[in-house]
Amino acid sequence: MQIKSLGHVVLKVRSLERSVAFYRDLLGMKEVARHRGTMVFFSLGQNHHDLGLLQLGAQAELPGPHSLGLYHVAFKVGDSLDELRECKAYLERHGVVILSSSDHGVSQSLYIKDPDGIEIEVDADPVLWRDNPAAVATVRPLNL
Repeated sequence: MQIKSLGHVVLKVRSLERSVAFYRDLLGMKEVARHRGTMVFFSLGQNHHDLGLLQLGAQAELPGPHSLGLYHVAFKVGDSLDELRECKAYLERHGVVILSSSDHGVSQSLYIKDPDGIEIEVDADPVLWRDNPAAVATVRPLNL
């Protein structure tokens, strides 16, 4: 057996409508389906859905910083620093706090949080890692 690609990710959220406003309206993902009022699915164009949201309700507890599970979800916004700069400016114009920015060598990234505090990475992915697939992501400061 060999896994060919990541099929999709499902995130547990408190409010579908609040999260839909973030992922669809702010980040520009295409909403493709809803299920029984508790799930929403988004496609980035290659799969039926790449991201799903599952509503747990307002009482849902956040995982602690030392809990097992998801660390963050990363979405590619381009292949250049200029595209990442445009993304940063767009997010800031819409009131999104940029938590940090990093040069990982294999990508350059901004870190933000969704409405439920789930960490989201938006990155630009230069082609350099294709020439060296063994390159390891590092963390260096990135000033945009």
